Amino acid sequence: MNKKTETQNHHLKTITLGSELLDYLIQHNGDLEGRIPSLGELSNELHVSVSKLREQLEVARQLGLVSVRPRTGIHRQPYSFMPAVRLGLFYALATNIVLFDDYHHLRLQIEISYWHAAVSLLTPEDKQGLLSLIDRAWDKLRGTPIRIPHHEHREFHMAIFSRLENVFVRGLLEAYWEAYEAVELHTYADYGYLKEVWEYHELIARRIVDGDVEGSLQAYIEHTQLLKHFSDDKPK
Repeated sequence: MNKKTETQNHHLKTITLGSELLDYLIQHNGDLEGRIPSLGELSNELHVSVSKLREQLEVARQLGLVSVRPRTGIHRQPYSFMPAVRLGLFYALATNIVLFDDYHHLRLQIEISYWHAAVSLLTPEDKQGLLSLIDRAWDKLRGTPIRIPHHEHREFHMAIFSRLENVFVRGLLEAYWEAYEAVELHTYADYGYLKEVWEYHELIARRIVDGDVEGSLQAYIEHTQLLKHFSDDKPK
């Protein structure tokens, strides 16, 4: 065992979360996506009541750490930062919807900061996928009846950052799109606005395909200004 592994194991042993179930998941971190013993079995092993473990299990489920299904039991899930961020973010928005603007600005800074790193990781297939999303969006906007390409909007932005290995960046961005839909910005159907958005998306995608990373970033920055005008003009 090397020093790095020893250090990691030491931290796993010393970090505790004040929850017997969450501490159990930390200590058994190597068993990714594995089945977790039943609450009865855990109760005997951890010397904690089933009722207390049931409460802790709900916390773990809300954080996306485990899934609970009838007949199949409790299973560990791959770690994602998004559920924890989403929970806190939705609580904040429920108390003050204006806080979405703050999170929107945070998201912009994250994407600008990681733009070069993210685009440099995209494969030729990824880049063609961006163009396919553009085509799908235009098909919806130019169809009869017109349809809002909100799924394509989220997919387009997340696809650009899909190769980043930073789980926290991905989680923060995923939570943004959850909030974007929760505050119903995806339901506004002003055609002029949507057309301008997708013209920018196409420009961004084509510059990425052409290898013009800096040009794609500048187009992205210009594109992000649209949401401010859209929010200001949106009927109250």
